[in-house]
Amino acid sequence: MRALSYGLGQQYFDGRDYRGAIRALRPVVEETPDDVGTRLLLARAYYHAALLKPAEEHLLEVIEREPTEYYAHLMLARTLERQSRADEAGKHRRIAAALTGDEDLLKPHRA
Repeated sequence: MRALSYGLGQQYFDGRDYRGAIRALRPVVEETPDDVGTRLLLARAYYHAALLKPAEEHLLEVIEREPTEYYAHLMLARTLERQSRADEAGKHRRIAAALTGDEDLLKPHRA
């Protein structure tokens, strides 16, 4: 069932039905909270659905479990920027850039 729900969530996400992805992925994350990949996909769905607080919470969980996950830091920076929290976002941009060696990640995202 978990694989089916994850696959459905991925399909919804790929089809840009982010709320559908959230509905499919939330139970998977509740069932397997340590699954960083699924939690990251759920966080991305929240971000794209403009549900920024839940996105932030899940991204912080990903970072707590996997501190070197550069994409979680980048997504958290973008999430914080969308909430007008640029100072906090800068820290996560710097971490993402340091983890990848890509200085372009230091530039704020233009939506």
